[in-house]
Amino acid sequence: MYGSIKDDFKNAFNRPNSAHTQLIIINVVVFLFLGLLNVFSMLFGFEGIFGIVYSQFSIPPVFSEFLTRPWTIITYAFAHDLGSIFHILFNMLVFYWFAKLIIEYLGSDRVIILYVLGALAGSLAYLLVYNLIPFYMERTGFSGMVGASAAVYAVVVAAATLLPNYTFHLLFIGPVRIKYIAAFYIVLSFLGSVGGNAGGNVAHLGGALIGYLHITNLQKGSDWGKWIISLMNFVKSFFVKSPNIKVSYKRDKTRKTSRRASTPRTGGSSTGTTSQDEIDTILDKISERGYESLSKEEKQKLFNASKK
Repeated sequence: MYGSIKDDFKNAFNRPNSAHTQLIIINVVVFLFLGLLNVFSMLFGFEGIFGIVYSQFSIPPVFSEFLTRPWTIITYAFAHDLGSIFHILFNMLVFYWFAKLIIEYLGSDRVIILYVLGALAGSLAYLLVYNLIPFYMERTGFSGMVGASAAVYAVVVAAATLLPNYTFHLLFIGPVRIKYIAAFYIVLSFLGSVGGNAGGNVAHLGGALIGYLHITNLQKGSDWGKWIISLMNFVKSFFVKSPNIKVSYKRDKTRKTSRRASTPRTGGSSTGTTSQDEIDTILDKISERGYESLSKEEKQKLFNASKK
């Protein structure tokens, strides 16, 4: 197991299907940067600088103050509480295992989409309750919220929605279906939505909701996350030069006619367009009998569909 995790993090930014490790590395780097800055600011008496930097990652509860730092709607999801290592540790461990499932069945881009959507949904839920509901409006006396939990919840619930009967073997507990793990986290956050970390737990619920909605809509053929990958590729284009490669394709009419004559129509093929009905059938098969029950062609169809 250790070797597998170590391999996942080797050359994480140069390997395909490594979105989960890349996001974990970013979170750890931000945590270490803020932690070191905090230590040195305390030692040398420039706490004010640390406060300014940290505030760029902390989303405030009051909307008028949020408007002065609108980028925190996403940056908060890459920072963690410096007072306890367990905040980032548990978030990243849970994220690692559930994100691997998403990558295996839907591809690496889907993890990025879920992470961003979860972060946005969490911050939106957080801002709404603290600016519209009196109970929360009376409790805005704190600087702000940090943490990747809402994004992690989106990934957890998405995986449980896609593969509800997939089983994890938990230490001291044994085999547990991931739908029960997701349900446990949701109930825990709901009970904590009026406690000391009320805002954080509300954000968790927002992330969980978007994770569920995203997968159910994806299964219906609606992809809410295309814009995220398009935006990411647009930003990348300023830093990575595209190779000047010309690709030409000439149809072989004889081969195409022969293939049509010898192959029954099933609504798609491993090299053509796969219909949404086929994808739904494959996903149902995974839920009932596991990923191992898929044929090589079905696995390829699922992989191709995840990249669209």
